[in-house]
Amino acid sequence: MSDTRARIYRYIESHPGVHFRELTRALDLATGQVQYHLARLDRITSESVNGRTHYYTASFGPWERHAIAFLRRETARDILVTLIGRGAARPSEVTDHLDIARSTLEHHLDGLVKYDIVEKRRDKGRVTLALCRPDLTVELLAAVDPTVPDRLSDRFTRLLDQLFESG
Repeated sequence: MSDTRARIYRYIESHPGVHFRELTRALDLATGQVQYHLARLDRITSESVNGRTHYYTASFGPWERHAIAFLRRETARDILVTLIGRGAARPSEVTDHLDIARSTLEHHLDGLVKYDIVEKRRDKGRVTLALCRPDLTVELLAAVDPTVPDRLSDRFTRLLDQLFESG
């Protein structure tokens, strides 16, 4: 294995769920160079979640890959951490706790529910949110360290939501 390929593998191994642009920035490699080596790394798996392709070592299963992709996004991670702390919560409790718009919560819940990370329980017309696999979600949370660009992107989205809701 070439030195560049080994560097890419080690980075993905230590940063599961890293997306392509972050990988090129972190390793200071050209996009074509990263594409070339990723295509030849048979122990790397990719997963596209909400328009971003994330990379993992083969040790992660499909559910874990999806969960990690969401844990790398600040707002989705905040929603999951809130549900870890509360066990279950009504959507209004989550939006109030995180100071986010209901539309922002629903945007993230679409994917979280689709991939069975969060479930919406309905009882007598009331919705309660809960984690589908809380223990594993907590374990994966420890493996994820979101990057500064990811955090800034999420914060910008929150700011826009607040501006549109107040205006």
